[in-house]
Amino acid sequence: MLIPEVVGFKLTGKLNEGVTATDMVLTVTQMLRKKGVVGKFVEYYGAGLNHLSLEDRATIANMAPEYGATCGFFPIDDETIHFLNATGRDSQRVALVEAYAKAQGMFRHADTPDPIFTETLELDLSTVVPSLAGPKRPQDRVALTDMVSNFTTALGDFGKTGNTSGRFEVEGKDFDLGHGDVVIAAITSCTNTSNPSVLIGAGLLARNAVAKGLKVKPWVKPSLAPGSQVVTDYLAKANLQKDLDALGFNLVGYGCTTCIGNSGPLPVEISQSINKNDLVAVSVLSGNRNFEGRVSPDTKANYLASPPLVVAYALAGSVNVDLVHHPLGNDQDGNPVYLRDIWPTTKEIAETMRAAVTREMFVKRYANVFAGDKHWRSIKTSGGLTYKWDENSTYVQNPPYFVDMGMVPAPIENVHDARILGLFGDSITTDHISPAGNIKLQSPAGSYLTSKQVGAQDFNSYGARRGNHQVMMRGTFANIRIRNQVAPGTEGGLTRLMPEGEQMPIYDAAMIYKERDVPLVIFAGKEYGTGSSRDWAAKGTMLLGVKAVIAQSFERIHRSNLVGMGIAALQFKDGDSWQALGLDGSETVTIEGLEGVTPRATVQAHIAYADGTKKTIDLLCRIDTQDELDYYAAGGILPYVLRNLVA
Repeated sequence: MLIPEVVGFKLTGKLNEGVTATDMVLTVTQMLRKKGVVGKFVEYYGAGLNHLSLEDRATIANMAPEYGATCGFFPIDDETIHFLNATGRDSQRVALVEAYAKAQGMFRHADTPDPIFTETLELDLSTVVPSLAGPKRPQDRVALTDMVSNFTTALGDFGKTGNTSGRFEVEGKDFDLGHGDVVIAAITSCTNTSNPSVLIGAGLLARNAVAKGLKVKPWVKPSLAPGSQVVTDYLAKANLQKDLDALGFNLVGYGCTTCIGNSGPLPVEISQSINKNDLVAVSVLSGNRNFEGRVSPDTKANYLASPPLVVAYALAGSVNVDLVHHPLGNDQDGNPVYLRDIWPTTKEIAETMRAAVTREMFVKRYANVFAGDKHWRSIKTSGGLTYKWDENSTYVQNPPYFVDMGMVPAPIENVHDARILGLFGDSITTDHISPAGNIKLQSPAGSYLTSKQVGAQDFNSYGARRGNHQVMMRGTFANIRIRNQVAPGTEGGLTRLMPEGEQMPIYDAAMIYKERDVPLVIFAGKEYGTGSSRDWAAKGTMLLGVKAVIAQSFERIHRSNLVGMGIAALQFKDGDSWQALGLDGSETVTIEGLEGVTPRATVQAHIAYADGTKKTIDLLCRIDTQDELDYYAAGGILPYVLRNLVA
């Protein structure tokens, strides 16, 4: 195995009044992305830990996929033990954790010397300011004071120039819409919404707003989806849920909702106005991920923010409102109300938490957590040792991973005369590769469901249908925002079938290539596969017939998943890129050196251009370990495991 480098991240000082854990984690994410920690561990240390709750630390650790690290972790200390006791853990288990950590020399005290690292970063927590991140990536932090100017710049990136202040009618409504209007405001995501400080903060801000007579703008769709049912208990005990309800932040469920594209459709009239006028509408959410096409097909700009700021932007109704210097609205007497007038103090939040969050809540909620509710328990099962596949199901189908699989894997072969299915740029996320959100009617997946007599209203999402490979392979590279330079000027999962040059959906072209027995390759830029682990991003790629992905750099999890599905992950060397090679998708590619390949070996790609010229380049094989090579040689980890089970 490769021993990962451990990067030290020193935290000093403490957060200032009015600054949240979310502001801190967005700052940390920005710093670590700039540093570059893909494939590395990040350990947090320093005196700043003395002022961070375990929930605050968990908020940072949970963002590891967003800042690119294999993991981010904190040492065990008194705060850890306090959290375990406060959340109802068995006292003997808590004592064991403490004793073991101390016996191993792993227990941190306030005077513990700083560890020694080969590389370090440092953040003075007192320099953190209220922030958001967007409009497309979690690492693109924006100070709250800069939000208006940031969005103005973003409009240019979205192709909007000239007068962008126009307003457009919404049929049957007494309001209009424009660029920058917030149409989704979601308190969502498992970790951010399991941190009591920001949830209580949002509730108190809502209480203060309601007391002032403020209302959410009518075009905003608010929602509350905590990561734990305990949140419901302490918001109710603090009498804050009624204030959130008054602003429309009603409980819609627990866990993944808006943050993974499950916000549900906007009102038809609002959606039509956005699309008819090509508006850059906005979502503000407290999740970890805001990648293109992930949140909603109607929101091109998506900003991550703390739960209190989510409420604030629901009140403002637009990111064109400067929340620092301009009022959110007027009170009952017509006086302007500023964000600072309703923002709760750190002391107020802490006092409410102490009164509302109790050990008994955790004990009660988690006593029978694996039993499920009455709906779960009422699901009928047939039993037996194997699953009985329903051929008529459009949700679960028997995947073809083991079709024609023998006990002895076929030898590794080089890739000959492959066609290029996709030419992609930098920061292609697993959401680009395998979207989790809405299924469009006019798409290969939509056509498949229609052929199975599923109405568009019942399409649900790719995430909900991830048990059906027929849907998921059709959805691979079908993100509504993905841009494939094999079909330049297009958006939404198109390519050109070669050599004809006919433009069509990527899935349709891949199936024609499969009929012709033509292997496929993908070319990409830097940070290919960022974001969620999303196993379907690798599974779908394999099912399309892709034999190799060639990129300038990979995110660790997706690179590993590609290899685990029997796809060669290959990395450009010496500053090469598909742009520098002048590729346009009309070329064929032969890859030699895969036969008998060893971990991190050099292989060759022979590129044949349409005009008859040829070029050979060296590539680094990113099959990094012997275990990964064993999986690759077996045709993927699934055949590898099955053969071992039956051996």
